[in-house]
Amino acid sequence: MKDIGELQKELGYLGLLEKARDIFHELGEPAVVSFVRSSYRLLSKVYHPDLNPGSLVEAGKTQRRLNRVAHLMRQMTDKDIVESVTRGSRSGVKEKKKILVVEDESNLLEMFRDILLMEGYEVREGIDGENGYEVFCQFRPDLVLTDVLMPGINGFELARRVRRIDRGVKFVFISGFWGIMTRTREDRENIIKHGYRTLSKPCRASDILELVKDYLNEEAKISVFA
Repeated sequence: MKDIGELQKELGYLGLLEKARDIFHELGEPAVVSFVRSSYRLLSKVYHPDLNPGSLVEAGKTQRRLNRVAHLMRQMTDKDIVESVTRGSRSGVKEKKKILVVEDESNLLEMFRDILLMEGYEVREGIDGENGYEVFCQFRPDLVLTDVLMPGINGFELARRVRRIDRGVKFVFISGFWGIMTRTREDRENIIKHGYRTLSKPCRASDILELVKDYLNEEAKISVFA
Protein backbone atom coordinates (compact mmCIF):
# COMPACT_ATOMS: atom_id res chain seq x y z
CA MET A 1 0.00 0.00 0.00
CA LYS A 2 3.04 2.28 -0.10
CA ASP A 3 2.21 3.42 -3.64
CA ILE A 4 -1.24 4.59 -2.54
CA GLY A 5 0.27 6.81 0.13
CA GLU A 6 2.94 8.06 -2.27
CA LEU A 7 0.36 9.02 -4.89
CA GLN A 8 -1.74 10.83 -2.30
CA LYS A 9 1.34 12.81 -1.21
CA GLU A 10 2.17 13.78 -4.81
CA LEU A 11 -1.40 14.80 -5.58
CA GLY A 12 -1.34 16.99 -2.48
CA TYR A 13 1.91 18.62 -3.58
CA LEU A 14 0.45 19.36 -7.03
CA GLY A 15 -2.70 20.90 -5.55
CA LEU A 16 -4.99 18.21 -7.00
CA LEU A 17 -5.97 16.24 -3.90
CA GLU A 18 -8.72 18.46 -2.44
CA LYS A 19 -10.33 19.01 -5.84
CA ALA A 20 -10.21 15.25 -6.50
CA ARG A 21 -11.94 14.62 -3.17
CA ASP A 22 -14.66 17.13 -4.04
CA ILE A 23 -15.23 15.39 -7.37
CA PHE A 24 -15.38 11.99 -5.68
CA HIS A 25 -18.06 13.17 -3.23
CA GLU A 26 -20.06 14.91 -5.96
CA LEU A 27 -19.71 12.55 -8.94
CA GLY A 28 -18.23 9.26 -7.80
CA GLU A 29 -15.34 6.98 -8.73
CA PRO A 30 -15.26 7.15 -12.58
CA ALA A 31 -15.21 10.95 -12.51
CA VAL A 32 -12.39 11.22 -9.97
CA VAL A 33 -10.23 8.69 -11.86
CA SER A 34 -10.76 10.67 -15.07
CA PHE A 35 -9.87 13.91 -13.27
CA VAL A 36 -6.63 12.57 -11.80
CA ARG A 37 -5.46 11.00 -15.05
CA SER A 38 -6.24 14.06 -17.19
CA SER A 39 -5.12 16.74 -14.71
CA TYR A 40 -1.54 15.62 -14.37
CA ARG A 41 -1.24 15.59 -18.18
CA LEU A 42 -2.44 19.19 -18.32
CA LEU A 43 -0.01 20.22 -15.59
CA SER A 44 2.79 18.54 -17.51
CA LYS A 45 2.08 20.99 -20.33
CA VAL A 46 1.72 24.01 -18.03
CA TYR A 47 5.04 23.31 -16.28
CA HIS A 48 6.97 22.26 -19.36
CA PRO A 49 10.42 23.92 -19.22
CA ASP A 50 10.02 25.27 -22.76
CA LEU A 51 7.07 27.38 -21.56
CA ASN A 52 8.88 28.61 -18.45
CA PRO A 53 12.36 29.74 -19.58
CA GLY A 54 12.58 32.18 -16.68
CA SER A 55 11.75 29.54 -14.06
CA LEU A 56 13.59 26.44 -15.21
CA VAL A 57 14.44 25.25 -11.71
CA GLU A 58 10.86 25.42 -10.45
CA ALA A 59 9.44 23.97 -13.67
CA GLY A 60 11.96 21.13 -13.63
CA LYS A 61 11.19 20.32 -10.00
CA THR A 62 7.46 20.10 -10.70
CA GLN A 63 8.06 18.07 -13.86
CA ARG A 64 9.94 15.50 -11.81
CA ARG A 65 7.01 15.22 -9.42
CA LEU A 66 4.65 14.83 -12.39
CA ASN A 67 6.85 12.08 -13.81
CA ARG A 68 6.64 10.36 -10.42
CA VAL A 69 2.83 10.54 -10.58
CA ALA A 70 2.85 9.02 -14.08
CA HIS A 71 5.11 6.18 -12.88
CA LEU A 72 2.88 5.46 -9.88
CA MET A 73 -0.34 5.45 -11.87
CA ARG A 74 1.04 3.01 -14.45
CA GLN A 75 1.33 0.47 -11.64
CA MET A 76 -2.08 1.14 -10.08
CA THR A 77 -5.66 0.18 -10.83
CA ASP A 78 -8.54 2.66 -10.87
CA LYS A 79 -9.51 1.38 -7.42
CA ASP A 80 -6.02 2.17 -6.15
CA ILE A 81 -6.30 5.73 -7.48
CA VAL A 82 -9.67 6.19 -5.77
CA GLU A 83 -8.20 4.94 -2.48
CA SER A 84 -5.28 7.36 -2.86
CA VAL A 85 -7.75 10.22 -3.14
CA THR A 86 -10.19 9.18 -0.42
CA ARG A 87 -7.92 7.78 2.29
CA GLY A 88 -8.21 9.98 5.37
CA SER A 89 -10.66 12.42 3.76
CA ARG A 90 -13.63 13.96 5.53
CA SER A 91 -17.09 13.09 4.24
CA GLY A 92 -18.23 16.68 3.96
CA VAL A 93 -17.74 18.84 0.86
CA LYS A 94 -16.39 22.34 1.39
CA GLU A 95 -18.04 25.33 -0.20
CA LYS A 96 -16.24 26.40 -3.34
CA LYS A 97 -15.16 29.94 -4.06
CA LYS A 98 -16.59 31.28 -7.32
CA ILE A 99 -14.36 32.92 -9.93
CA LEU A 100 -15.31 34.60 -13.21
CA VAL A 101 -12.58 34.67 -15.89
CA VAL A 102 -12.99 37.34 -18.58
CA GLU A 103 -10.55 37.11 -21.50
CA ASP A 104 -11.01 37.66 -25.24
CA GLU A 105 -8.12 35.37 -26.26
CA SER A 106 -9.65 31.89 -26.29
CA ASN A 107 -6.41 29.99 -25.57
CA LEU A 108 -5.69 32.12 -22.49
CA LEU A 109 -9.31 31.88 -21.36
CA GLU A 110 -9.13 28.09 -21.47
CA MET A 111 -5.78 28.01 -19.68
CA PHE A 112 -6.93 30.28 -16.83
CA ARG A 113 -10.18 28.32 -16.52
CA ASP A 114 -8.48 24.93 -16.39
CA ILE A 115 -5.87 26.03 -13.86
CA LEU A 116 -8.52 27.42 -11.50
CA LEU A 117 -10.82 24.42 -11.95
CA MET A 118 -8.00 22.07 -11.02
CA GLU A 119 -7.40 24.09 -7.87
CA GLY A 120 -11.00 23.48 -6.80
CA TYR A 121 -12.73 26.75 -7.65
CA GLU A 122 -16.11 27.03 -9.34
CA VAL A 123 -15.38 28.87 -12.57
CA ARG A 124 -17.40 30.61 -15.27
CA GLU A 125 -16.15 32.34 -18.42
CA GLY A 126 -16.73 35.63 -20.22
CA ILE A 127 -15.37 36.09 -23.74
CA ASP A 128 -15.24 39.90 -23.48
CA GLY A 129 -16.29 42.73 -21.16
CA GLU A 130 -19.94 42.83 -22.21
CA ASN A 131 -20.36 39.07 -21.96
CA GLY A 132 -18.40 39.05 -18.71
CA TYR A 133 -20.84 41.52 -17.18
CA GLU A 134 -23.81 39.38 -18.26
CA VAL A 135 -22.24 36.27 -16.74
CA PHE A 136 -21.39 38.18 -13.56
CA CYS A 137 -25.03 39.17 -13.04
CA GLN A 138 -26.08 35.51 -13.22
CA PHE A 139 -23.10 33.89 -11.48
CA ARG A 140 -22.28 36.46 -8.75
CA PRO A 141 -18.67 35.36 -8.20
CA ASP A 142 -16.36 36.12 -5.28
CA LEU A 143 -13.59 37.24 -7.63
CA VAL A 144 -13.25 38.39 -11.24
CA LEU A 145 -10.01 37.65 -13.12
CA THR A 146 -10.09 39.89 -16.18
CA ASP A 147 -7.96 41.06 -19.06
CA VAL A 148 -7.68 44.83 -19.33
CA LEU A 149 -7.66 45.45 -23.09
CA MET A 150 -10.74 43.89 -24.74
CA PRO A 151 -13.20 44.81 -27.49
CA GLY A 152 -16.13 46.89 -26.27
CA ILE A 153 -15.79 47.63 -22.58
CA ASN A 154 -12.37 47.06 -21.02
CA GLY A 155 -11.54 45.48 -17.69
CA PHE A 156 -11.66 48.75 -15.76
CA GLU A 157 -15.09 49.64 -17.15
CA LEU A 158 -16.28 46.13 -16.30
CA ALA A 159 -15.20 46.72 -12.69
CA ARG A 160 -17.07 50.06 -12.59
CA ARG A 161 -20.27 48.39 -13.79
CA VAL A 162 -19.89 45.52 -11.33
CA ARG A 163 -19.42 47.93 -8.40
CA ARG A 164 -22.89 49.33 -9.06
CA ILE A 165 -24.24 45.89 -8.15
CA ASP A 166 -21.71 44.61 -5.61
CA ARG A 167 -18.88 46.81 -4.36
CA GLY A 168 -17.28 43.96 -2.41
CA VAL A 169 -16.31 41.82 -5.41
CA LYS A 170 -12.57 41.34 -5.82
CA PHE A 171 -10.81 41.99 -9.14
CA VAL A 172 -7.52 40.79 -10.59
CA PHE A 173 -6.50 42.72 -13.72
CA ILE A 174 -4.17 40.98 -16.17
CA SER A 175 -2.30 42.75 -18.96
CA GLY A 176 0.84 42.46 -21.01
CA PHE A 177 1.15 46.23 -21.31
CA TRP A 178 1.44 47.59 -17.77
CA GLY A 179 4.75 49.23 -18.59
CA ILE A 180 3.56 51.13 -21.67
CA MET A 181 -0.23 51.19 -21.39
CA THR A 182 -1.78 54.52 -20.45
CA ARG A 183 -4.17 54.25 -17.53
CA THR A 184 -6.34 57.10 -16.40
CA ARG A 185 -5.88 58.61 -12.97
CA GLU A 186 -9.30 57.24 -12.01
CA ASP A 187 -8.23 53.69 -12.92
CA ARG A 188 -5.03 53.96 -10.88
CA GLU A 189 -6.91 55.37 -7.91
CA ASN A 190 -9.58 52.66 -8.10
CA ILE A 191 -6.98 49.88 -8.03
CA ILE A 192 -5.57 51.33 -4.83
CA LYS A 193 -8.87 52.38 -3.28
CA HIS A 194 -10.57 49.02 -3.74
CA GLY A 195 -7.50 46.90 -3.06
CA TYR A 196 -7.57 45.30 -6.51
CA ARG A 197 -4.66 43.16 -7.73
CA THR A 198 -2.70 43.15 -11.00
CA LEU A 199 -0.69 40.54 -12.89
CA SER A 200 1.52 40.87 -15.96
CA LYS A 201 1.32 38.60 -18.99
CA PRO A 202 2.86 36.13 -19.45
CA CYS A 203 2.36 34.74 -15.96
CA ARG A 204 2.97 31.32 -14.46
CA ALA A 205 0.20 29.10 -13.15
CA SER A 206 1.79 29.24 -9.70
CA ASP A 207 1.70 33.07 -9.76
CA ILE A 208 -2.02 33.09 -10.54
CA LEU A 209 -2.92 30.48 -7.93
CA GLU A 210 -0.86 32.06 -5.18
CA LEU A 211 -2.30 35.53 -5.78
CA VAL A 212 -5.89 34.28 -6.03
CA LYS A 213 -5.61 32.14 -2.88
CA ASP A 214 -4.10 34.93 -0.79
CA TYR A 215 -6.52 37.53 -2.15
CA LEU A 216 -9.62 35.42 -1.48
CA ASN A 217 -8.47 34.74 2.06
CA GLU A 218 -8.33 38.45 2.82
CA GLU A 219 -11.35 40.19 4.27
CA ALA A 220 -13.40 41.90 1.59
CA LYS A 221 -12.61 45.59 1.19
CA ILE A 222 -15.90 47.39 0.56
CA SER A 223 -15.44 51.00 -0.37
CA VAL A 224 -17.92 53.69 0.67
CA PHE A 225 -17.43 55.22 -2.76
CA ALA A 226 -19.22 54.06 -5.92
